[in-house]
Amino acid sequence: MTTTVSTPTVNGVGTSPQRPDGIVKVRGEFAYSSDLWHEDMVWGVTLRSPHPYARITSIDIAEALAVPGVRAVLTHEDVPGVNRYGLEHADQPVLASDVVRYQGEPVALVAADHPETARRAMKRIKVTYEELSPVTDSEAAVAGEGPSLHEGGNVVRHVKIRRGPQDLTADVVVSGVYEVGMQDQAFLGPESGLAVPDTEGGVDLYVATQWLHVDQQQIVAALGLPIEKVRLTLGGVGGAFGGREDLSMQVHACLLALHTGKPVKMVYNREESFYGHVHRHPAKMYYEHGATRDGRLVYVKARLYLDGGAYASSTGAVVANAATLGVGPYKVDSAAVDCWGTYTNNPPCGAMRGFGAVQAAFGYESQMDKLAAACGLDPVEVRVRNAMSEGDPMPTGQVVDAEAPVAELLERVRAMPMPPERPFDLRHMPGGVSNTTHGEGVVRGVGYAVGIKNVCFSEGFDDYSTARVRLQLVGGEPAATVHTAACEVGQGLVTIMQQIVRTELGVDQVTVLPMDTSIGNGGSTSASRQTYVTGGAVQAACVAVRARLLSRFDAKVRVVGGKLVAADGRVLADLGEVLGDDVHDETVEWRHRPTSALDPETGQGTAHVQYAFAAHRAVVDVDTELGLVKVVALDCAQDVGKALNPQAVLGQIQGGSAQGLGLAVMEEIQTSGGKIRNPSFTDYLIPTVLDMPPMTIDVLERPDPHAPYGLRGVGEPPTISSTPAIVAAIRAATGLALTRVPVRPEHLTGT
Repeated sequence: MTTTVSTPTVNGVGTSPQRPDGIVKVRGEFAYSSDLWHEDMVWGVTLRSPHPYARITSIDIAEALAVPGVRAVLTHEDVPGVNRYGLEHADQPVLASDVVRYQGEPVALVAADHPETARRAMKRIKVTYEELSPVTDSEAAVAGEGPSLHEGGNVVRHVKIRRGPQDLTADVVVSGVYEVGMQDQAFLGPESGLAVPDTEGGVDLYVATQWLHVDQQQIVAALGLPIEKVRLTLGGVGGAFGGREDLSMQVHACLLALHTGKPVKMVYNREESFYGHVHRHPAKMYYEHGATRDGRLVYVKARLYLDGGAYASSTGAVVANAATLGVGPYKVDSAAVDCWGTYTNNPPCGAMRGFGAVQAAFGYESQMDKLAAACGLDPVEVRVRNAMSEGDPMPTGQVVDAEAPVAELLERVRAMPMPPERPFDLRHMPGGVSNTTHGEGVVRGVGYAVGIKNVCFSEGFDDYSTARVRLQLVGGEPAATVHTAACEVGQGLVTIMQQIVRTELGVDQVTVLPMDTSIGNGGSTSASRQTYVTGGAVQAACVAVRARLLSRFDAKVRVVGGKLVAADGRVLADLGEVLGDDVHDETVEWRHRPTSALDPETGQGTAHVQYAFAAHRAVVDVDTELGLVKVVALDCAQDVGKALNPQAVLGQIQGGSAQGLGLAVMEEIQTSGGKIRNPSFTDYLIPTVLDMPPMTIDVLERPDPHAPYGLRGVGEPPTISSTPAIVAAIRAATGLALTRVPVRPEHLTGT
């Protein structure tokens, strides 16, 4: 009797299996890095500067050292290696020595037997400062106003893009100046970790991070140790969104551990977390769009200023994204875009979901609404007329060589059913059950937006991931293990890796080993890249394992459900029988197709690996008397290439849209003279379940032929188009220009 197999892989690619971490997280049983514990550990704390810009004239640690229970007090003099670190430029001191450049900059460290003891001792460190006048305006920094905060001036990077003739005129010209406030990633798990010294002068660090190997490289430079002496293992991560790409407590904990010979735990409180990680770059943007009378773009001119704060972090890459994506997903023959990232004495800014594209999208989408009004066109129609498609060039000259269904995404969200006009119910009114209105003064508006985002690292960066896959019998059953250094930060990467292995090797039992630096680099969990790059590495490692396993069979034999299956569906053998006592173990370093640097004069070049697109329609109710906004609906259409895990895709779109909603109407780190005014979740507001409306989501699957399984990065595009769609809806309801986000009540009432 011949057996045939034709069913798809159970819990493989294209399905939505239960996440292995799901139940324990819902029950509150998941171990986050802040839960780490060692019987013999001491606690570390950080003394931070109260000033945005000041010269340090003296540091006296004597009184702190005298506190009973204190094990160490360290300053810049105790950094044994290079007292500098940074993602793109090593410009940030581990501990400030002569100058502090932002409020909250680390100056000294304390380790003690109890966290309260450490904090009391920290307050006894005497630091004398000579306050200096801070630089706080990025546009002024570009103009050369104020002192240079770093050697070479206050411009971190300037990206210049010129395409097509630069002297064109147009029938219709619209211009505007737009601003984006500083947004926080607002992850719930604070910065935390545990450093454990060994007996040979090395240290093991267990930490919540986004990039283990880059952390390791910066740590060993500061500690003056060979790389094998510093080993990192990923702790449980309570959210990231870009805020864990930079170092926070990593070097500090290791320094204290090596100095005391004790395991050292560090956990930031919420206020310290606001000072201890980078934020989204605030932006000021000048746009001018020229078009024909029927609304077709002739040229786009833009000047964008991004405030990078005191240190570079990833500002250079954020600037490149804002510039190269600064026209949006639109066809235009003439473009002139200049984008600057600057040093100021504001809080450091770096990676956050959307990474430069968020700021630009608020500018160009606001302009498209202006253009629609000037041409007497529907806001969707003007976008559809200018929508790019496959084969069109970007302003950088790069040709979009996969599907770009921009017009279709817009048409799909426009065709979605509108939310019903609700009968009066306080729960659905602006202001909610606070009973601020009974419907008087409440008007409804509808707005649209579409966005574009690059996926993976760009501009010739050597972007790769490493994966090791082992296949063997365990307890008589075929089982696979996967080992990478790619960080699971809540996005579901562990589940995706298991799905890929099940699909490629036909085994149900797949174990993902802890992420650590004992295997090659997995790259950063950012840029919507991990499913693409680490997924590609896991797939490639599985293919290598399968090739060895099936070397004596026909090349068309597959492994499905623990069976070896011929091309015609016949089962040839059980996988377990073929495996026997053999262990098949392969490690693969996998790269996507190459990119290239931008030409410094014209900005031309094949800078990006892949483009992803999303469109939103927002429906809002606005209380025009009190300036309160209720987002009634926030519907989305997004092309994901291939939904490897459909349920996870929906979760990413919902989560990204929630962060876009936050930026639109409530989220902003407010600064004054370089000082943060609202470093708490009492005063920094983020959307709750009551703020998020129901979402209708239309997921398109248009495979990218250049990507594993045809997938596109999913996590960032919904954050990009949701903010301008909501603001467009508020404009439609109120008739106000609204050129700044977040939109606040005073912007709507004029008070």
